[in-house]
Amino acid sequence: MEQAERAPVPGSAPRYREAGVDLDRKGGLVRRLAALARSAGGAGVLEGVGGFAGLLALREAAPGVRDPVLVAGADGVGTKIALLAALGRHRVAGIDCVAMCVNDVLAAGGQPLFFLDYLAMGRLDEAVVAQVVEGIAEGCRQAGCALLGGETAEMPGFYEPGTYELAGFCVGVAERERVAPGPGGQSGEGGLRARPGDVLIGMASSGLHANGFSLVRRILAESGAPLKGPAPWAAGAGPAGTLGEALTAPTRIYARAVLALGAAVEVHALAHVTGGGLPDNVARILAPGCRAVIREGSWPRPPVFDWLREAGGLSKAEMYRVFNMGIGMVAAVRAADAGAALAALAAAGQEAWVVGAVERAEEHHPAPRPGRL
Repeated sequence: MEQAERAPVPGSAPRYREAGVDLDRKGGLVRRLAALARSAGGAGVLEGVGGFAGLLALREAAPGVRDPVLVAGADGVGTKIALLAALGRHRVAGIDCVAMCVNDVLAAGGQPLFFLDYLAMGRLDEAVVAQVVEGIAEGCRQAGCALLGGETAEMPGFYEPGTYELAGFCVGVAERERVAPGPGGQSGEGGLRARPGDVLIGMASSGLHANGFSLVRRILAESGAPLKGPAPWAAGAGPAGTLGEALTAPTRIYARAVLALGAAVEVHALAHVTGGGLPDNVARILAPGCRAVIREGSWPRPPVFDWLREAGGLSKAEMYRVFNMGIGMVAAVRAADAGAALAALAAAGQEAWVVGAVERAEEHHPAPRPGRL
């Protein structure tokens, strides 16, 4: 017991260090990361980074919720992380990881409470880890949630030098009456479902977000386009950054926009546009017996998508299934509330447009899926 109570002795695990894991160096890094986590803020945090687990007081974090339901999501950055690592944009990786998780929680009706991360690499690079966690802390600030903890794993011989894996986990809270499913698992009164007569409000994405990068990397390899060269569509149009910067723009976090929208109008449903694009993700929020009609051309499409289609020789159908095409989140609201919804989003700094509507499905088209793209 006496030995167990002693403080760690620097250099006391030389064989482990020879195997590739330096416990003393990792201890110093944890203290640095704890300070970054505290900078993210968040209400109700009792214990954050440094303990065996994070602690959060639900009553303090969500004081106005009467009948709380926890809403949880997990995600990663996918193969976009390969481009981010190549460009040294590690901070963007952290923002992306938060965004992909938080946006899913928002779409399920949750208000983000806290975030946890998992970062693994072959040998800890303190500069890279710090940049990733700085991005995570910034993402949490944008989402209004706490960075409650995480795990930084050193795994020599498992990951190639210069590569790492990053995953995130977000927990939010919602009122039961807003999200609880009805009999048979279908959302009933108060459930999050788009219904006939709703319009679909599309919120602008910041670019590709973090989907479709296996295809993006293949197109880059086949086209030979340099990541650090100017964006091909920027000629004569003023500075637009490099192609790599355009492809790897940080994923937009919609927390402030969604909260502002919910305070202004009744939101029937939200769809986070990730893998599967507009067709598959909007279909997930439709009430039974409905379909969505998306009006192509009702929003401005960022030029990066046109470049990818041309450079990759892709069909329109594949573009819409793989990429968000400039719309990162879709909200279903009553048609009468469309003007108020757009005004609330504009006041929150979020570009948005009416991009479609919800209709009753025709007999020959019973499946709830978007049409007319």
